[in-house]
Order: sequence, then structure tokens, then C-alpha cells
Amino acid sequence: MFQVNENYLKLPGSYLFSTIAKKVAAFTEANPEKKVIRLGIGDVTQPLAPVILEALHKAVDEMGKTETFRGYAPDLGYDFLRNAIVKNDYEERGCDIAADEIFVSDGAKSDSGNIQELFSADAKIAVCDPVYPVYVDSNVMAGRTGVYSEDTQTWSNVIYMPCTMENGFVPEFPKEAPQLIYLCLPNNPTGTTVTKAQLQEWVDYANRVGAVIIYDAAYEAYISEENVAHSVYECKGAKTCAIEIRSFSKNAGFTGVRLGFTVVPKELKCGDVSLNAMWARRHGTKFNGAPYIVQRAGEAVYSEAGKAQLKEQVAYYMKNAKAIKDGLKNAGYTVFGGVNAPYIWMKTPDQMTSWQFFDYLLENANVVGTPGSGFGPSGEGYFRLTAFGSYENTLAALERIQKL
Repeated sequence: MFQVNENYLKLPGSYLFSTIAKKVAAFTEANPEKKVIRLGIGDVTQPLAPVILEALHKAVDEMGKTETFRGYAPDLGYDFLRNAIVKNDYEERGCDIAADEIFVSDGAKSDSGNIQELFSADAKIAVCDPVYPVYVDSNVMAGRTGVYSEDTQTWSNVIYMPCTMENGFVPEFPKEAPQLIYLCLPNNPTGTTVTKAQLQEWVDYANRVGAVIIYDAAYEAYISEENVAHSVYECKGAKTCAIEIRSFSKNAGFTGVRLGFTVVPKELKCGDVSLNAMWARRHGTKFNGAPYIVQRAGEAVYSEAGKAQLKEQVAYYMKNAKAIKDGLKNAGYTVFGGVNAPYIWMKTPDQMTSWQFFDYLLENANVVGTPGSGFGPSGEGYFRLTAFGSYENTLAALERIQKL
């Protein structure tokens, strides 16, 4: 009889957003006359920018001609995209990143889940709490997290760094030194971030204890404050301790197109072993490259027209974020985020649990959000709303919530 990977059986319930989808589907089926407004999952709603569509159409036409047809993409990505990333995301911010340190993929979620394969099975991970569930779940699947406690909703081999209202949702250095530190900044779900000086302290800490920072910068395009770093490599010493994961989903609307990249500096080593070489080997073995037409669309993101058009889209979503934050505050709710990220993090009212508030909001306002407890135990008592809806739906949802 064949055996299964029993680590999968340790996962409690289904993936957070799958659970939400099932609940919403059941409510919609039972109440077909009610219009549900979804401010839960972090999926964009604005169409692709014109310059990106133009690049896609041109690339599709190329695929229809023998002389311009492309087959398998290079494992690590086409040079035209990697060079554009180097110039715009790193050189212009004073970061010394080379094209052969960039690995193009089909999205940040894939890379977030796969990057743990580079590390030993007994590597101790540290995560912010609350945090994007993929970090912990992918390590559970790898057998790295120990035993799950239903009472505390924690794993025995995971170091949790609580991010609460009391500490401004900024993690503190753990008492026990980890081997891997997951940082998502600006943060999903809290919408908060740290200053460049605070991030430098994390880089110094990681170098001091011999840890690797897995730095998820999926929301960097939404940063509006001057003292917040857009890349971990803006910090001195980051190339010897940090891997950065980036996405085209939130800044360019590629959630349905799929494109991202991960930066693994050549200076990042375990003794004489290069993590850059390891990730290149893994990439070459398990991935056949992002599609040519999608990489051409990614290149268009960095054109002058692309930058201007996407700046407008980011501003659109942040207008939603401001409307949600201001509207909830005026209604008496305690809210955070919405400045450097398209997420609003709010305290649930009347001592409701986060899932109780989810049900209450769905049933009484027909609005969908995300329960904070789904992001970790410190998320209990909080609730996330996304600014990725349309402006009209955002205002309509606010009006419904304010009437509760």
C-alpha cells in the first residue's frame, strides 16, 4: 500500500480563503436575492492597464509567426525582464542587485511556499503573528513545524512574534534564535510596516544570529511614507542574510496573469554553499519558466507609460483604503493600516470573535471580510478588509456597515 505525506494531515481545516469561499457560496445559495460585496480576499478588480494589454497583444502576435515564436522560456527568466527589474526596482533605489540574482516565477505565492525547500527539515522558523498563512502552512507540509495545539492554535516548533495593538503591530526580536525569519512588509494582514531604521535592525539581527530573512515585498508599490524601505536591500548587509520575494499581482493587476520574482543574492551562503546556486538548481528542475507573453507584459510595467498608468491604479485602491478607514473610524470602530498597504485591520466590536464578526457582517450587511484568527492566534479579535474592490462597492459596503 502506498504511503502519503502525513504532514498534510496535520494541517487544521482547509486553507483560510477556501473556507471563506465555501461560507459565502452557501450564504449566496440560500439568499439569491441579496447582493454580496466582497472585501475579503486580496484580489484586484481594475482591468489591466492599456500598456500591458498592448504588450500582451504584441507578444501573442509574435507567437503566431515562425520567426518570432518562442518555446520554453529560460529557467530563470528572459533577460529583457530581469534587466528591467534590476534597473527600476533596485538600481534606482541604490541597491546592488544583478540580473543573475533574479529568478522570474509565476507568482509570489508559489515562491513563498517553495523557498522553504532550500533549508533543513529541522530549521526553526519565526513568523509575525498574525501573518499570511502560506508561510506556516508550507512549512507544515515540509514537516518542520512540530505538533499543533488546538487550544493555542500554534505549532510547537514555530516561533511566533506577536504583532498587536500594544506594540504597534511591529514584531520584536524573538528570545530564541531562529534559522528562518518571515517578514511581510508592508504587512498582510495588518497593513502596517516598519521604518527603514527598524528594518536595518532586523538585518543586523539576522546577520548576528546566522538567520535568513524571507522578505515578502508584495505590497511595496503602496508605500507612501518616505522613511519606509521598498526593498530589504536598501539596508546595509542585507545581501548576506535576506531573500526578497516580489509580485506583479498587486501593483499591476496580474492576479489572473501570474508573474513574480525572487531575489537570492550570490553573497548569501551557508558556509561554502550558495543559496543562489541552490535556488537556480531547484528552479531549473521544477519549473519551466513563466510564459513569454506574460514576461513581455511584465516588461511593460517598467515603461514610462506603464509606471504612470499603474500609479493611477495604486492611487485608486488607496482611495478606497482611505474611504474604508475614515468611514469605519467615523462609525466608532478602531482601525489600523490603509496608509502603506491596501488593507484595513480593525478590532471586532462587542467582544465578538473574528469568525463571529465574519458571520454577523455577512448575514446583516452582506459584506465579506477576512477573520483575523485565520492569520494566526494574535489575529483573534481583529478583522481584515481589502481596498481592492471597486470604489462604488467600497462606499456601498461602508454604508451597510455604518447602519449596523
